[in-house]
Amino acid sequence: MLSRAGVGLRLPHLSEVVATRPPAGWLEIHPENFLANPHAFELLLQLAGDYPISVHTVGVSIGSASGVDWAHVARIRELIDLVNPVLVSGHLAWSTHRGEYLNDLLPLPYDDETLDLLAMHLHQVQDGLGRPFLVENPSSYFGFGTSTMTEVEFLGELVRRTGCRLLCDVSNVYVSSENLGYDARAYLDGLPAEAIGELHLGGFQSEDDPDAGTRVLVDTHDTAIADEAWRLYTYALRRFGPKPTLIEWDDDLPSFADLLDEATLASVLARQAAQGAPHVAR
Repeated sequence: MLSRAGVGLRLPHLSEVVATRPPAGWLEIHPENFLANPHAFELLLQLAGDYPISVHTVGVSIGSASGVDWAHVARIRELIDLVNPVLVSGHLAWSTHRGEYLNDLLPLPYDDETLDLLAMHLHQVQDGLGRPFLVENPSSYFGFGTSTMTEVEFLGELVRRTGCRLLCDVSNVYVSSENLGYDARAYLDGLPAEAIGELHLGGFQSEDDPDAGTRVLVDTHDTAIADEAWRLYTYALRRFGPKPTLIEWDDDLPSFADLLDEATLASVLARQAAQGAPHVAR
């Protein structure tokens, strides 16, 4: 299943993809883009007959202390029942508070209280959606002094408690490791390999942090995948084996053909890893 890398389908490319049916291995959508756009949803249903579809939510806030928006979960359930996606995923983050949606994926402290909350919400979300929900590691810019475990330990315990699977965003691992000063390969080594169900690759930018007087990497999804992320991806393939891989690009979109080129490279690297061949140098 999903032997070739997929591409994130964003609304500016939707009509082109419907008209030309390009050779993408699979397509991943943000359901929130389609729930509010009936015409786009009709086109998506046409594509679902020709492509495997993955659903990557940005509004299911499993980390919200005030609780999950179950009306939103119900709307997503209606969509996935019609689209029948091969994967459904979301973020290790929170983005809502008392019914107010925030335009960001906000971090969490890694402690027992947060773990209890996420485990409860994750069980409920998976029940509400009627299928497994993969949890994605965040891009991090600071850590909480109150955390009592590392992110890798937290994710491993979440898997143990809930049986969930993980979406490993390789670019996020690189961004976080550079910002927080840890070993990206050691992070990958610490994840439970059997729980990895999907990999993501996306672009990031280096920006000034005037408060710290340094540079910070920001997960922007608006540029080509960096060589450092490609190298870490080859390591992830050796660690986890070939996994469904998604090229993620949200802003300053290039042509769909350019996205397919990056997906092709990811597919080549995955085949080489499966065959034990040297990876493509970049």
